[in-house]
Amino acid sequence: MALQHIPTVVVIGNGMVGYKFCEKLLAKSTHFNLVVFGEEPRVAYDRVHLSEYFGGKTADDLLMAPKQWYLDNHIALHLGDPVLEIDRASQTVHSRSGLVQPYDYLVLATGSSAFVPDIPGVEKAGVMVYRTIEDLEEIKAYAATARCGAVLGGGLLGLEAAKALLDLGVQETHVVEFAPRLMPRQIDTAGSAMLQSKLEALGLQIHLSKATASIGGEGKIDALHFGDGSVLDVDMLVISAGIRPRDELAKLAGLEVGLRGGIVVNNEMETSDARIFAIGECALHAGMIYGLVAPGYDMAEVVASRLTQGARAFTGYDMSSKLKLIGVDVASFGDPFVAEPHSRAIVFEDAHSGVYKRINISPDGKYLLGGVLIGDAEAYNMLLQTVNNRIVLPPHPEDLILGARGGEAEEGAGVLSLPDEALVCSCEAITKGAICTAVTNEHVTTVDAMKKCNKAGTGCGGCVPMIKDLINSTLTAQGAYIKNVLCEHFDYSRQELFDLLKINDIRSYDAALDHFGQGDGCETCKPAVGSILSGLWNDLIVKQPVIQDTNDRYLANIQKGGSYSVVPRIAGGEVSPEQLMVIGRVAHKYGLYTKITGGQRIDMFGAHVSDLPDIWEELINAGFESGHAYGKSLRTVKSCVGSTWCRFGLHDSVSFAIEIENRYKGIRSPHKIKSGVSGCVRECAEAQAKDFGIIATEKGWNLYVCGNGGSKPQHAQLLATDLDNETCIKYLDRFLMFYIKTADPLMRTATWLNKMDGGLAYLKNVVVNDSLGIAADLEAEMALLIQNYHCEWKEVVENPELRKQFTHFVNAPKVKDPTMEFEIMRGQKKVKTW
Repeated sequence: MALQHIPTVVVIGNGMVGYKFCEKLLAKSTHFNLVVFGEEPRVAYDRVHLSEYFGGKTADDLLMAPKQWYLDNHIALHLGDPVLEIDRASQTVHSRSGLVQPYDYLVLATGSSAFVPDIPGVEKAGVMVYRTIEDLEEIKAYAATARCGAVLGGGLLGLEAAKALLDLGVQETHVVEFAPRLMPRQIDTAGSAMLQSKLEALGLQIHLSKATASIGGEGKIDALHFGDGSVLDVDMLVISAGIRPRDELAKLAGLEVGLRGGIVVNNEMETSDARIFAIGECALHAGMIYGLVAPGYDMAEVVASRLTQGARAFTGYDMSSKLKLIGVDVASFGDPFVAEPHSRAIVFEDAHSGVYKRINISPDGKYLLGGVLIGDAEAYNMLLQTVNNRIVLPPHPEDLILGARGGEAEEGAGVLSLPDEALVCSCEAITKGAICTAVTNEHVTTVDAMKKCNKAGTGCGGCVPMIKDLINSTLTAQGAYIKNVLCEHFDYSRQELFDLLKINDIRSYDAALDHFGQGDGCETCKPAVGSILSGLWNDLIVKQPVIQDTNDRYLANIQKGGSYSVVPRIAGGEVSPEQLMVIGRVAHKYGLYTKITGGQRIDMFGAHVSDLPDIWEELINAGFESGHAYGKSLRTVKSCVGSTWCRFGLHDSVSFAIEIENRYKGIRSPHKIKSGVSGCVRECAEAQAKDFGIIATEKGWNLYVCGNGGSKPQHAQLLATDLDNETCIKYLDRFLMFYIKTADPLMRTATWLNKMDGGLAYLKNVVVNDSLGIAADLEAEMALLIQNYHCEWKEVVENPELRKQFTHFVNAPKVKDPTMEFEIMRGQKKVKTW
């Protein structure tokens, strides 16, 4: 009897989509010989998170799967050996190395290349593209000598490239865009303006409506010349002006291609040859090239189904996306550009916080059509599901972007009302029904377990918050108790453990683990328990270095290049001339770069770890104390000049800020705390952008709580009005202690309040009205922490045993880190970036 023929499937291209096709085909059948040709010398890697290569990830960290995966699955893999010819008559492909490989089916996953405009001078040294790991290595090497860089293209990849230049320490980075706004294909004009203002605040220089006429320089780039006659001096240029489908092989083989590029495919991803398929960025479907990875994955699923007699078709793809650009949330969904009379828009814009939200609803007000989110994209997943599943809008559709006011809304509410067929993870085509079934039938209770179960959340990661909500909501609906445990070593929440350690007078991590934990602990519970112990007893954090991260271990923030920063406390921003001279002498003696911080202090950068005790000894002798810039504790209390100097000031904000800062200095908490005191409603100290803020009124002080700046800014909310100094401090004692006792690890006060049942009304009842009857206890606990205050650096300076910890080489304590290199920047000594 003749042996059954096993079909050979050849895949040309070993990118993300080519790899995903292999994975999907193997999941359906092993009755194929799989042969993969890759042009690059490495196996498929994650291009979506390519910029993380500059943030410390290695090429191996970005791999979709190691080489062993191909061996284990009997895939013949040919790397660095591109296919040069397809012979459709003989059904063979010919590679550069001379290999001739027959096929029964051929899958073209050749992807795209960077589009390089035909600009005179584009061939010069210092002009690069942003596409592969090799490109990134070239950019990294060139950036080491560049002072000023530019990126050509203000789309998604262009802004990612700009972030890369910032990460590489290029002092001046420009973005040049031909269109009149950034990300013109994803977001509207107002959203783009908000994004631009946030990116400019981070140091990027944006140039819009600029046509690049030529690239100047003799042999290597030194300038960009624009069509309007202006010139921009730059040392390097990264081109990220779009993509061009890799269809050259298809053209040579006589396959149909589009007028502007791309291999023409039908709904089954078949090309004009029924045995050849095209997927990903090389495929032209209904006149559209898809530049996102999720549509490519869906195309891979269609071909894998087609080869295994399945019935899947590709009929287009929703191009909604959510991403974080240089720390700024950006999302668009549905149709972000539909306008009247075909829709009505609801817009929320907060220029102070850098938040812009727009939703487009149908003229009858029943359905959500699309929208844009800048600065805060937390609602993205639910908004996307509302569009895709034609969910009827609530009576007040503005609640979708403003939230239900009054604290009635529950976290994760509404996700179970989605239809089972709602697509939650578009990258892996996982529905809401599949996720809930995994929880119910397979007892999947964590996001990590869900990723292993069905790969949901393993792609771009944008769906992870919704997956978590679905897991918890499903468990709750089954009557399960969702316990927020610290980690696998402590079967308690932070709040429960806080009370247990207090009641049992536990004062060390080892004792906590012996009494209430198991195993050896981990990097999650060790710092969390350290924070709890400090919040209970305010003991010296450096006595337990084994459970602290680097910053707490050395009482300083580690910086790029391996150096540390020194930040003495300058309460309320008030410093004497004598103290300024001491800071100047210390900075000069130890070669430190100095900068005024946003919290009205002086930061000194570039210290060797072994110099830290000597530096602090001089500062302490001059009356300075630790500024706790390294700790999860009170950082600063910013102040305006108040009534002492300002003609508008109502009260002495400087004196009150100093009193507040000296009261709460050194008190450890779940996250860092910042504060401000303003002498009038003009708010020069930005008190409403702080964890707690105090603003003078005619009758006293208004107290605001739970605000923050950062990547997700939020205004503080008014807790109490017209307070005298004593009452204001009493309420602060209660508020801070309640936060220290009840917040989760690394939770800012704003998030703590957002997740609190009852919201501000509940918090006000506890702090002001003492509804729980714990006000006296909170005040007493705060008094104990204040009583136990100590300057951590003073303790180290005066303790020879503790000083021994501050060495780079244990066996050669006087030898400094030899790998640290320095350079001059604007007249000051600066550590070179690693």
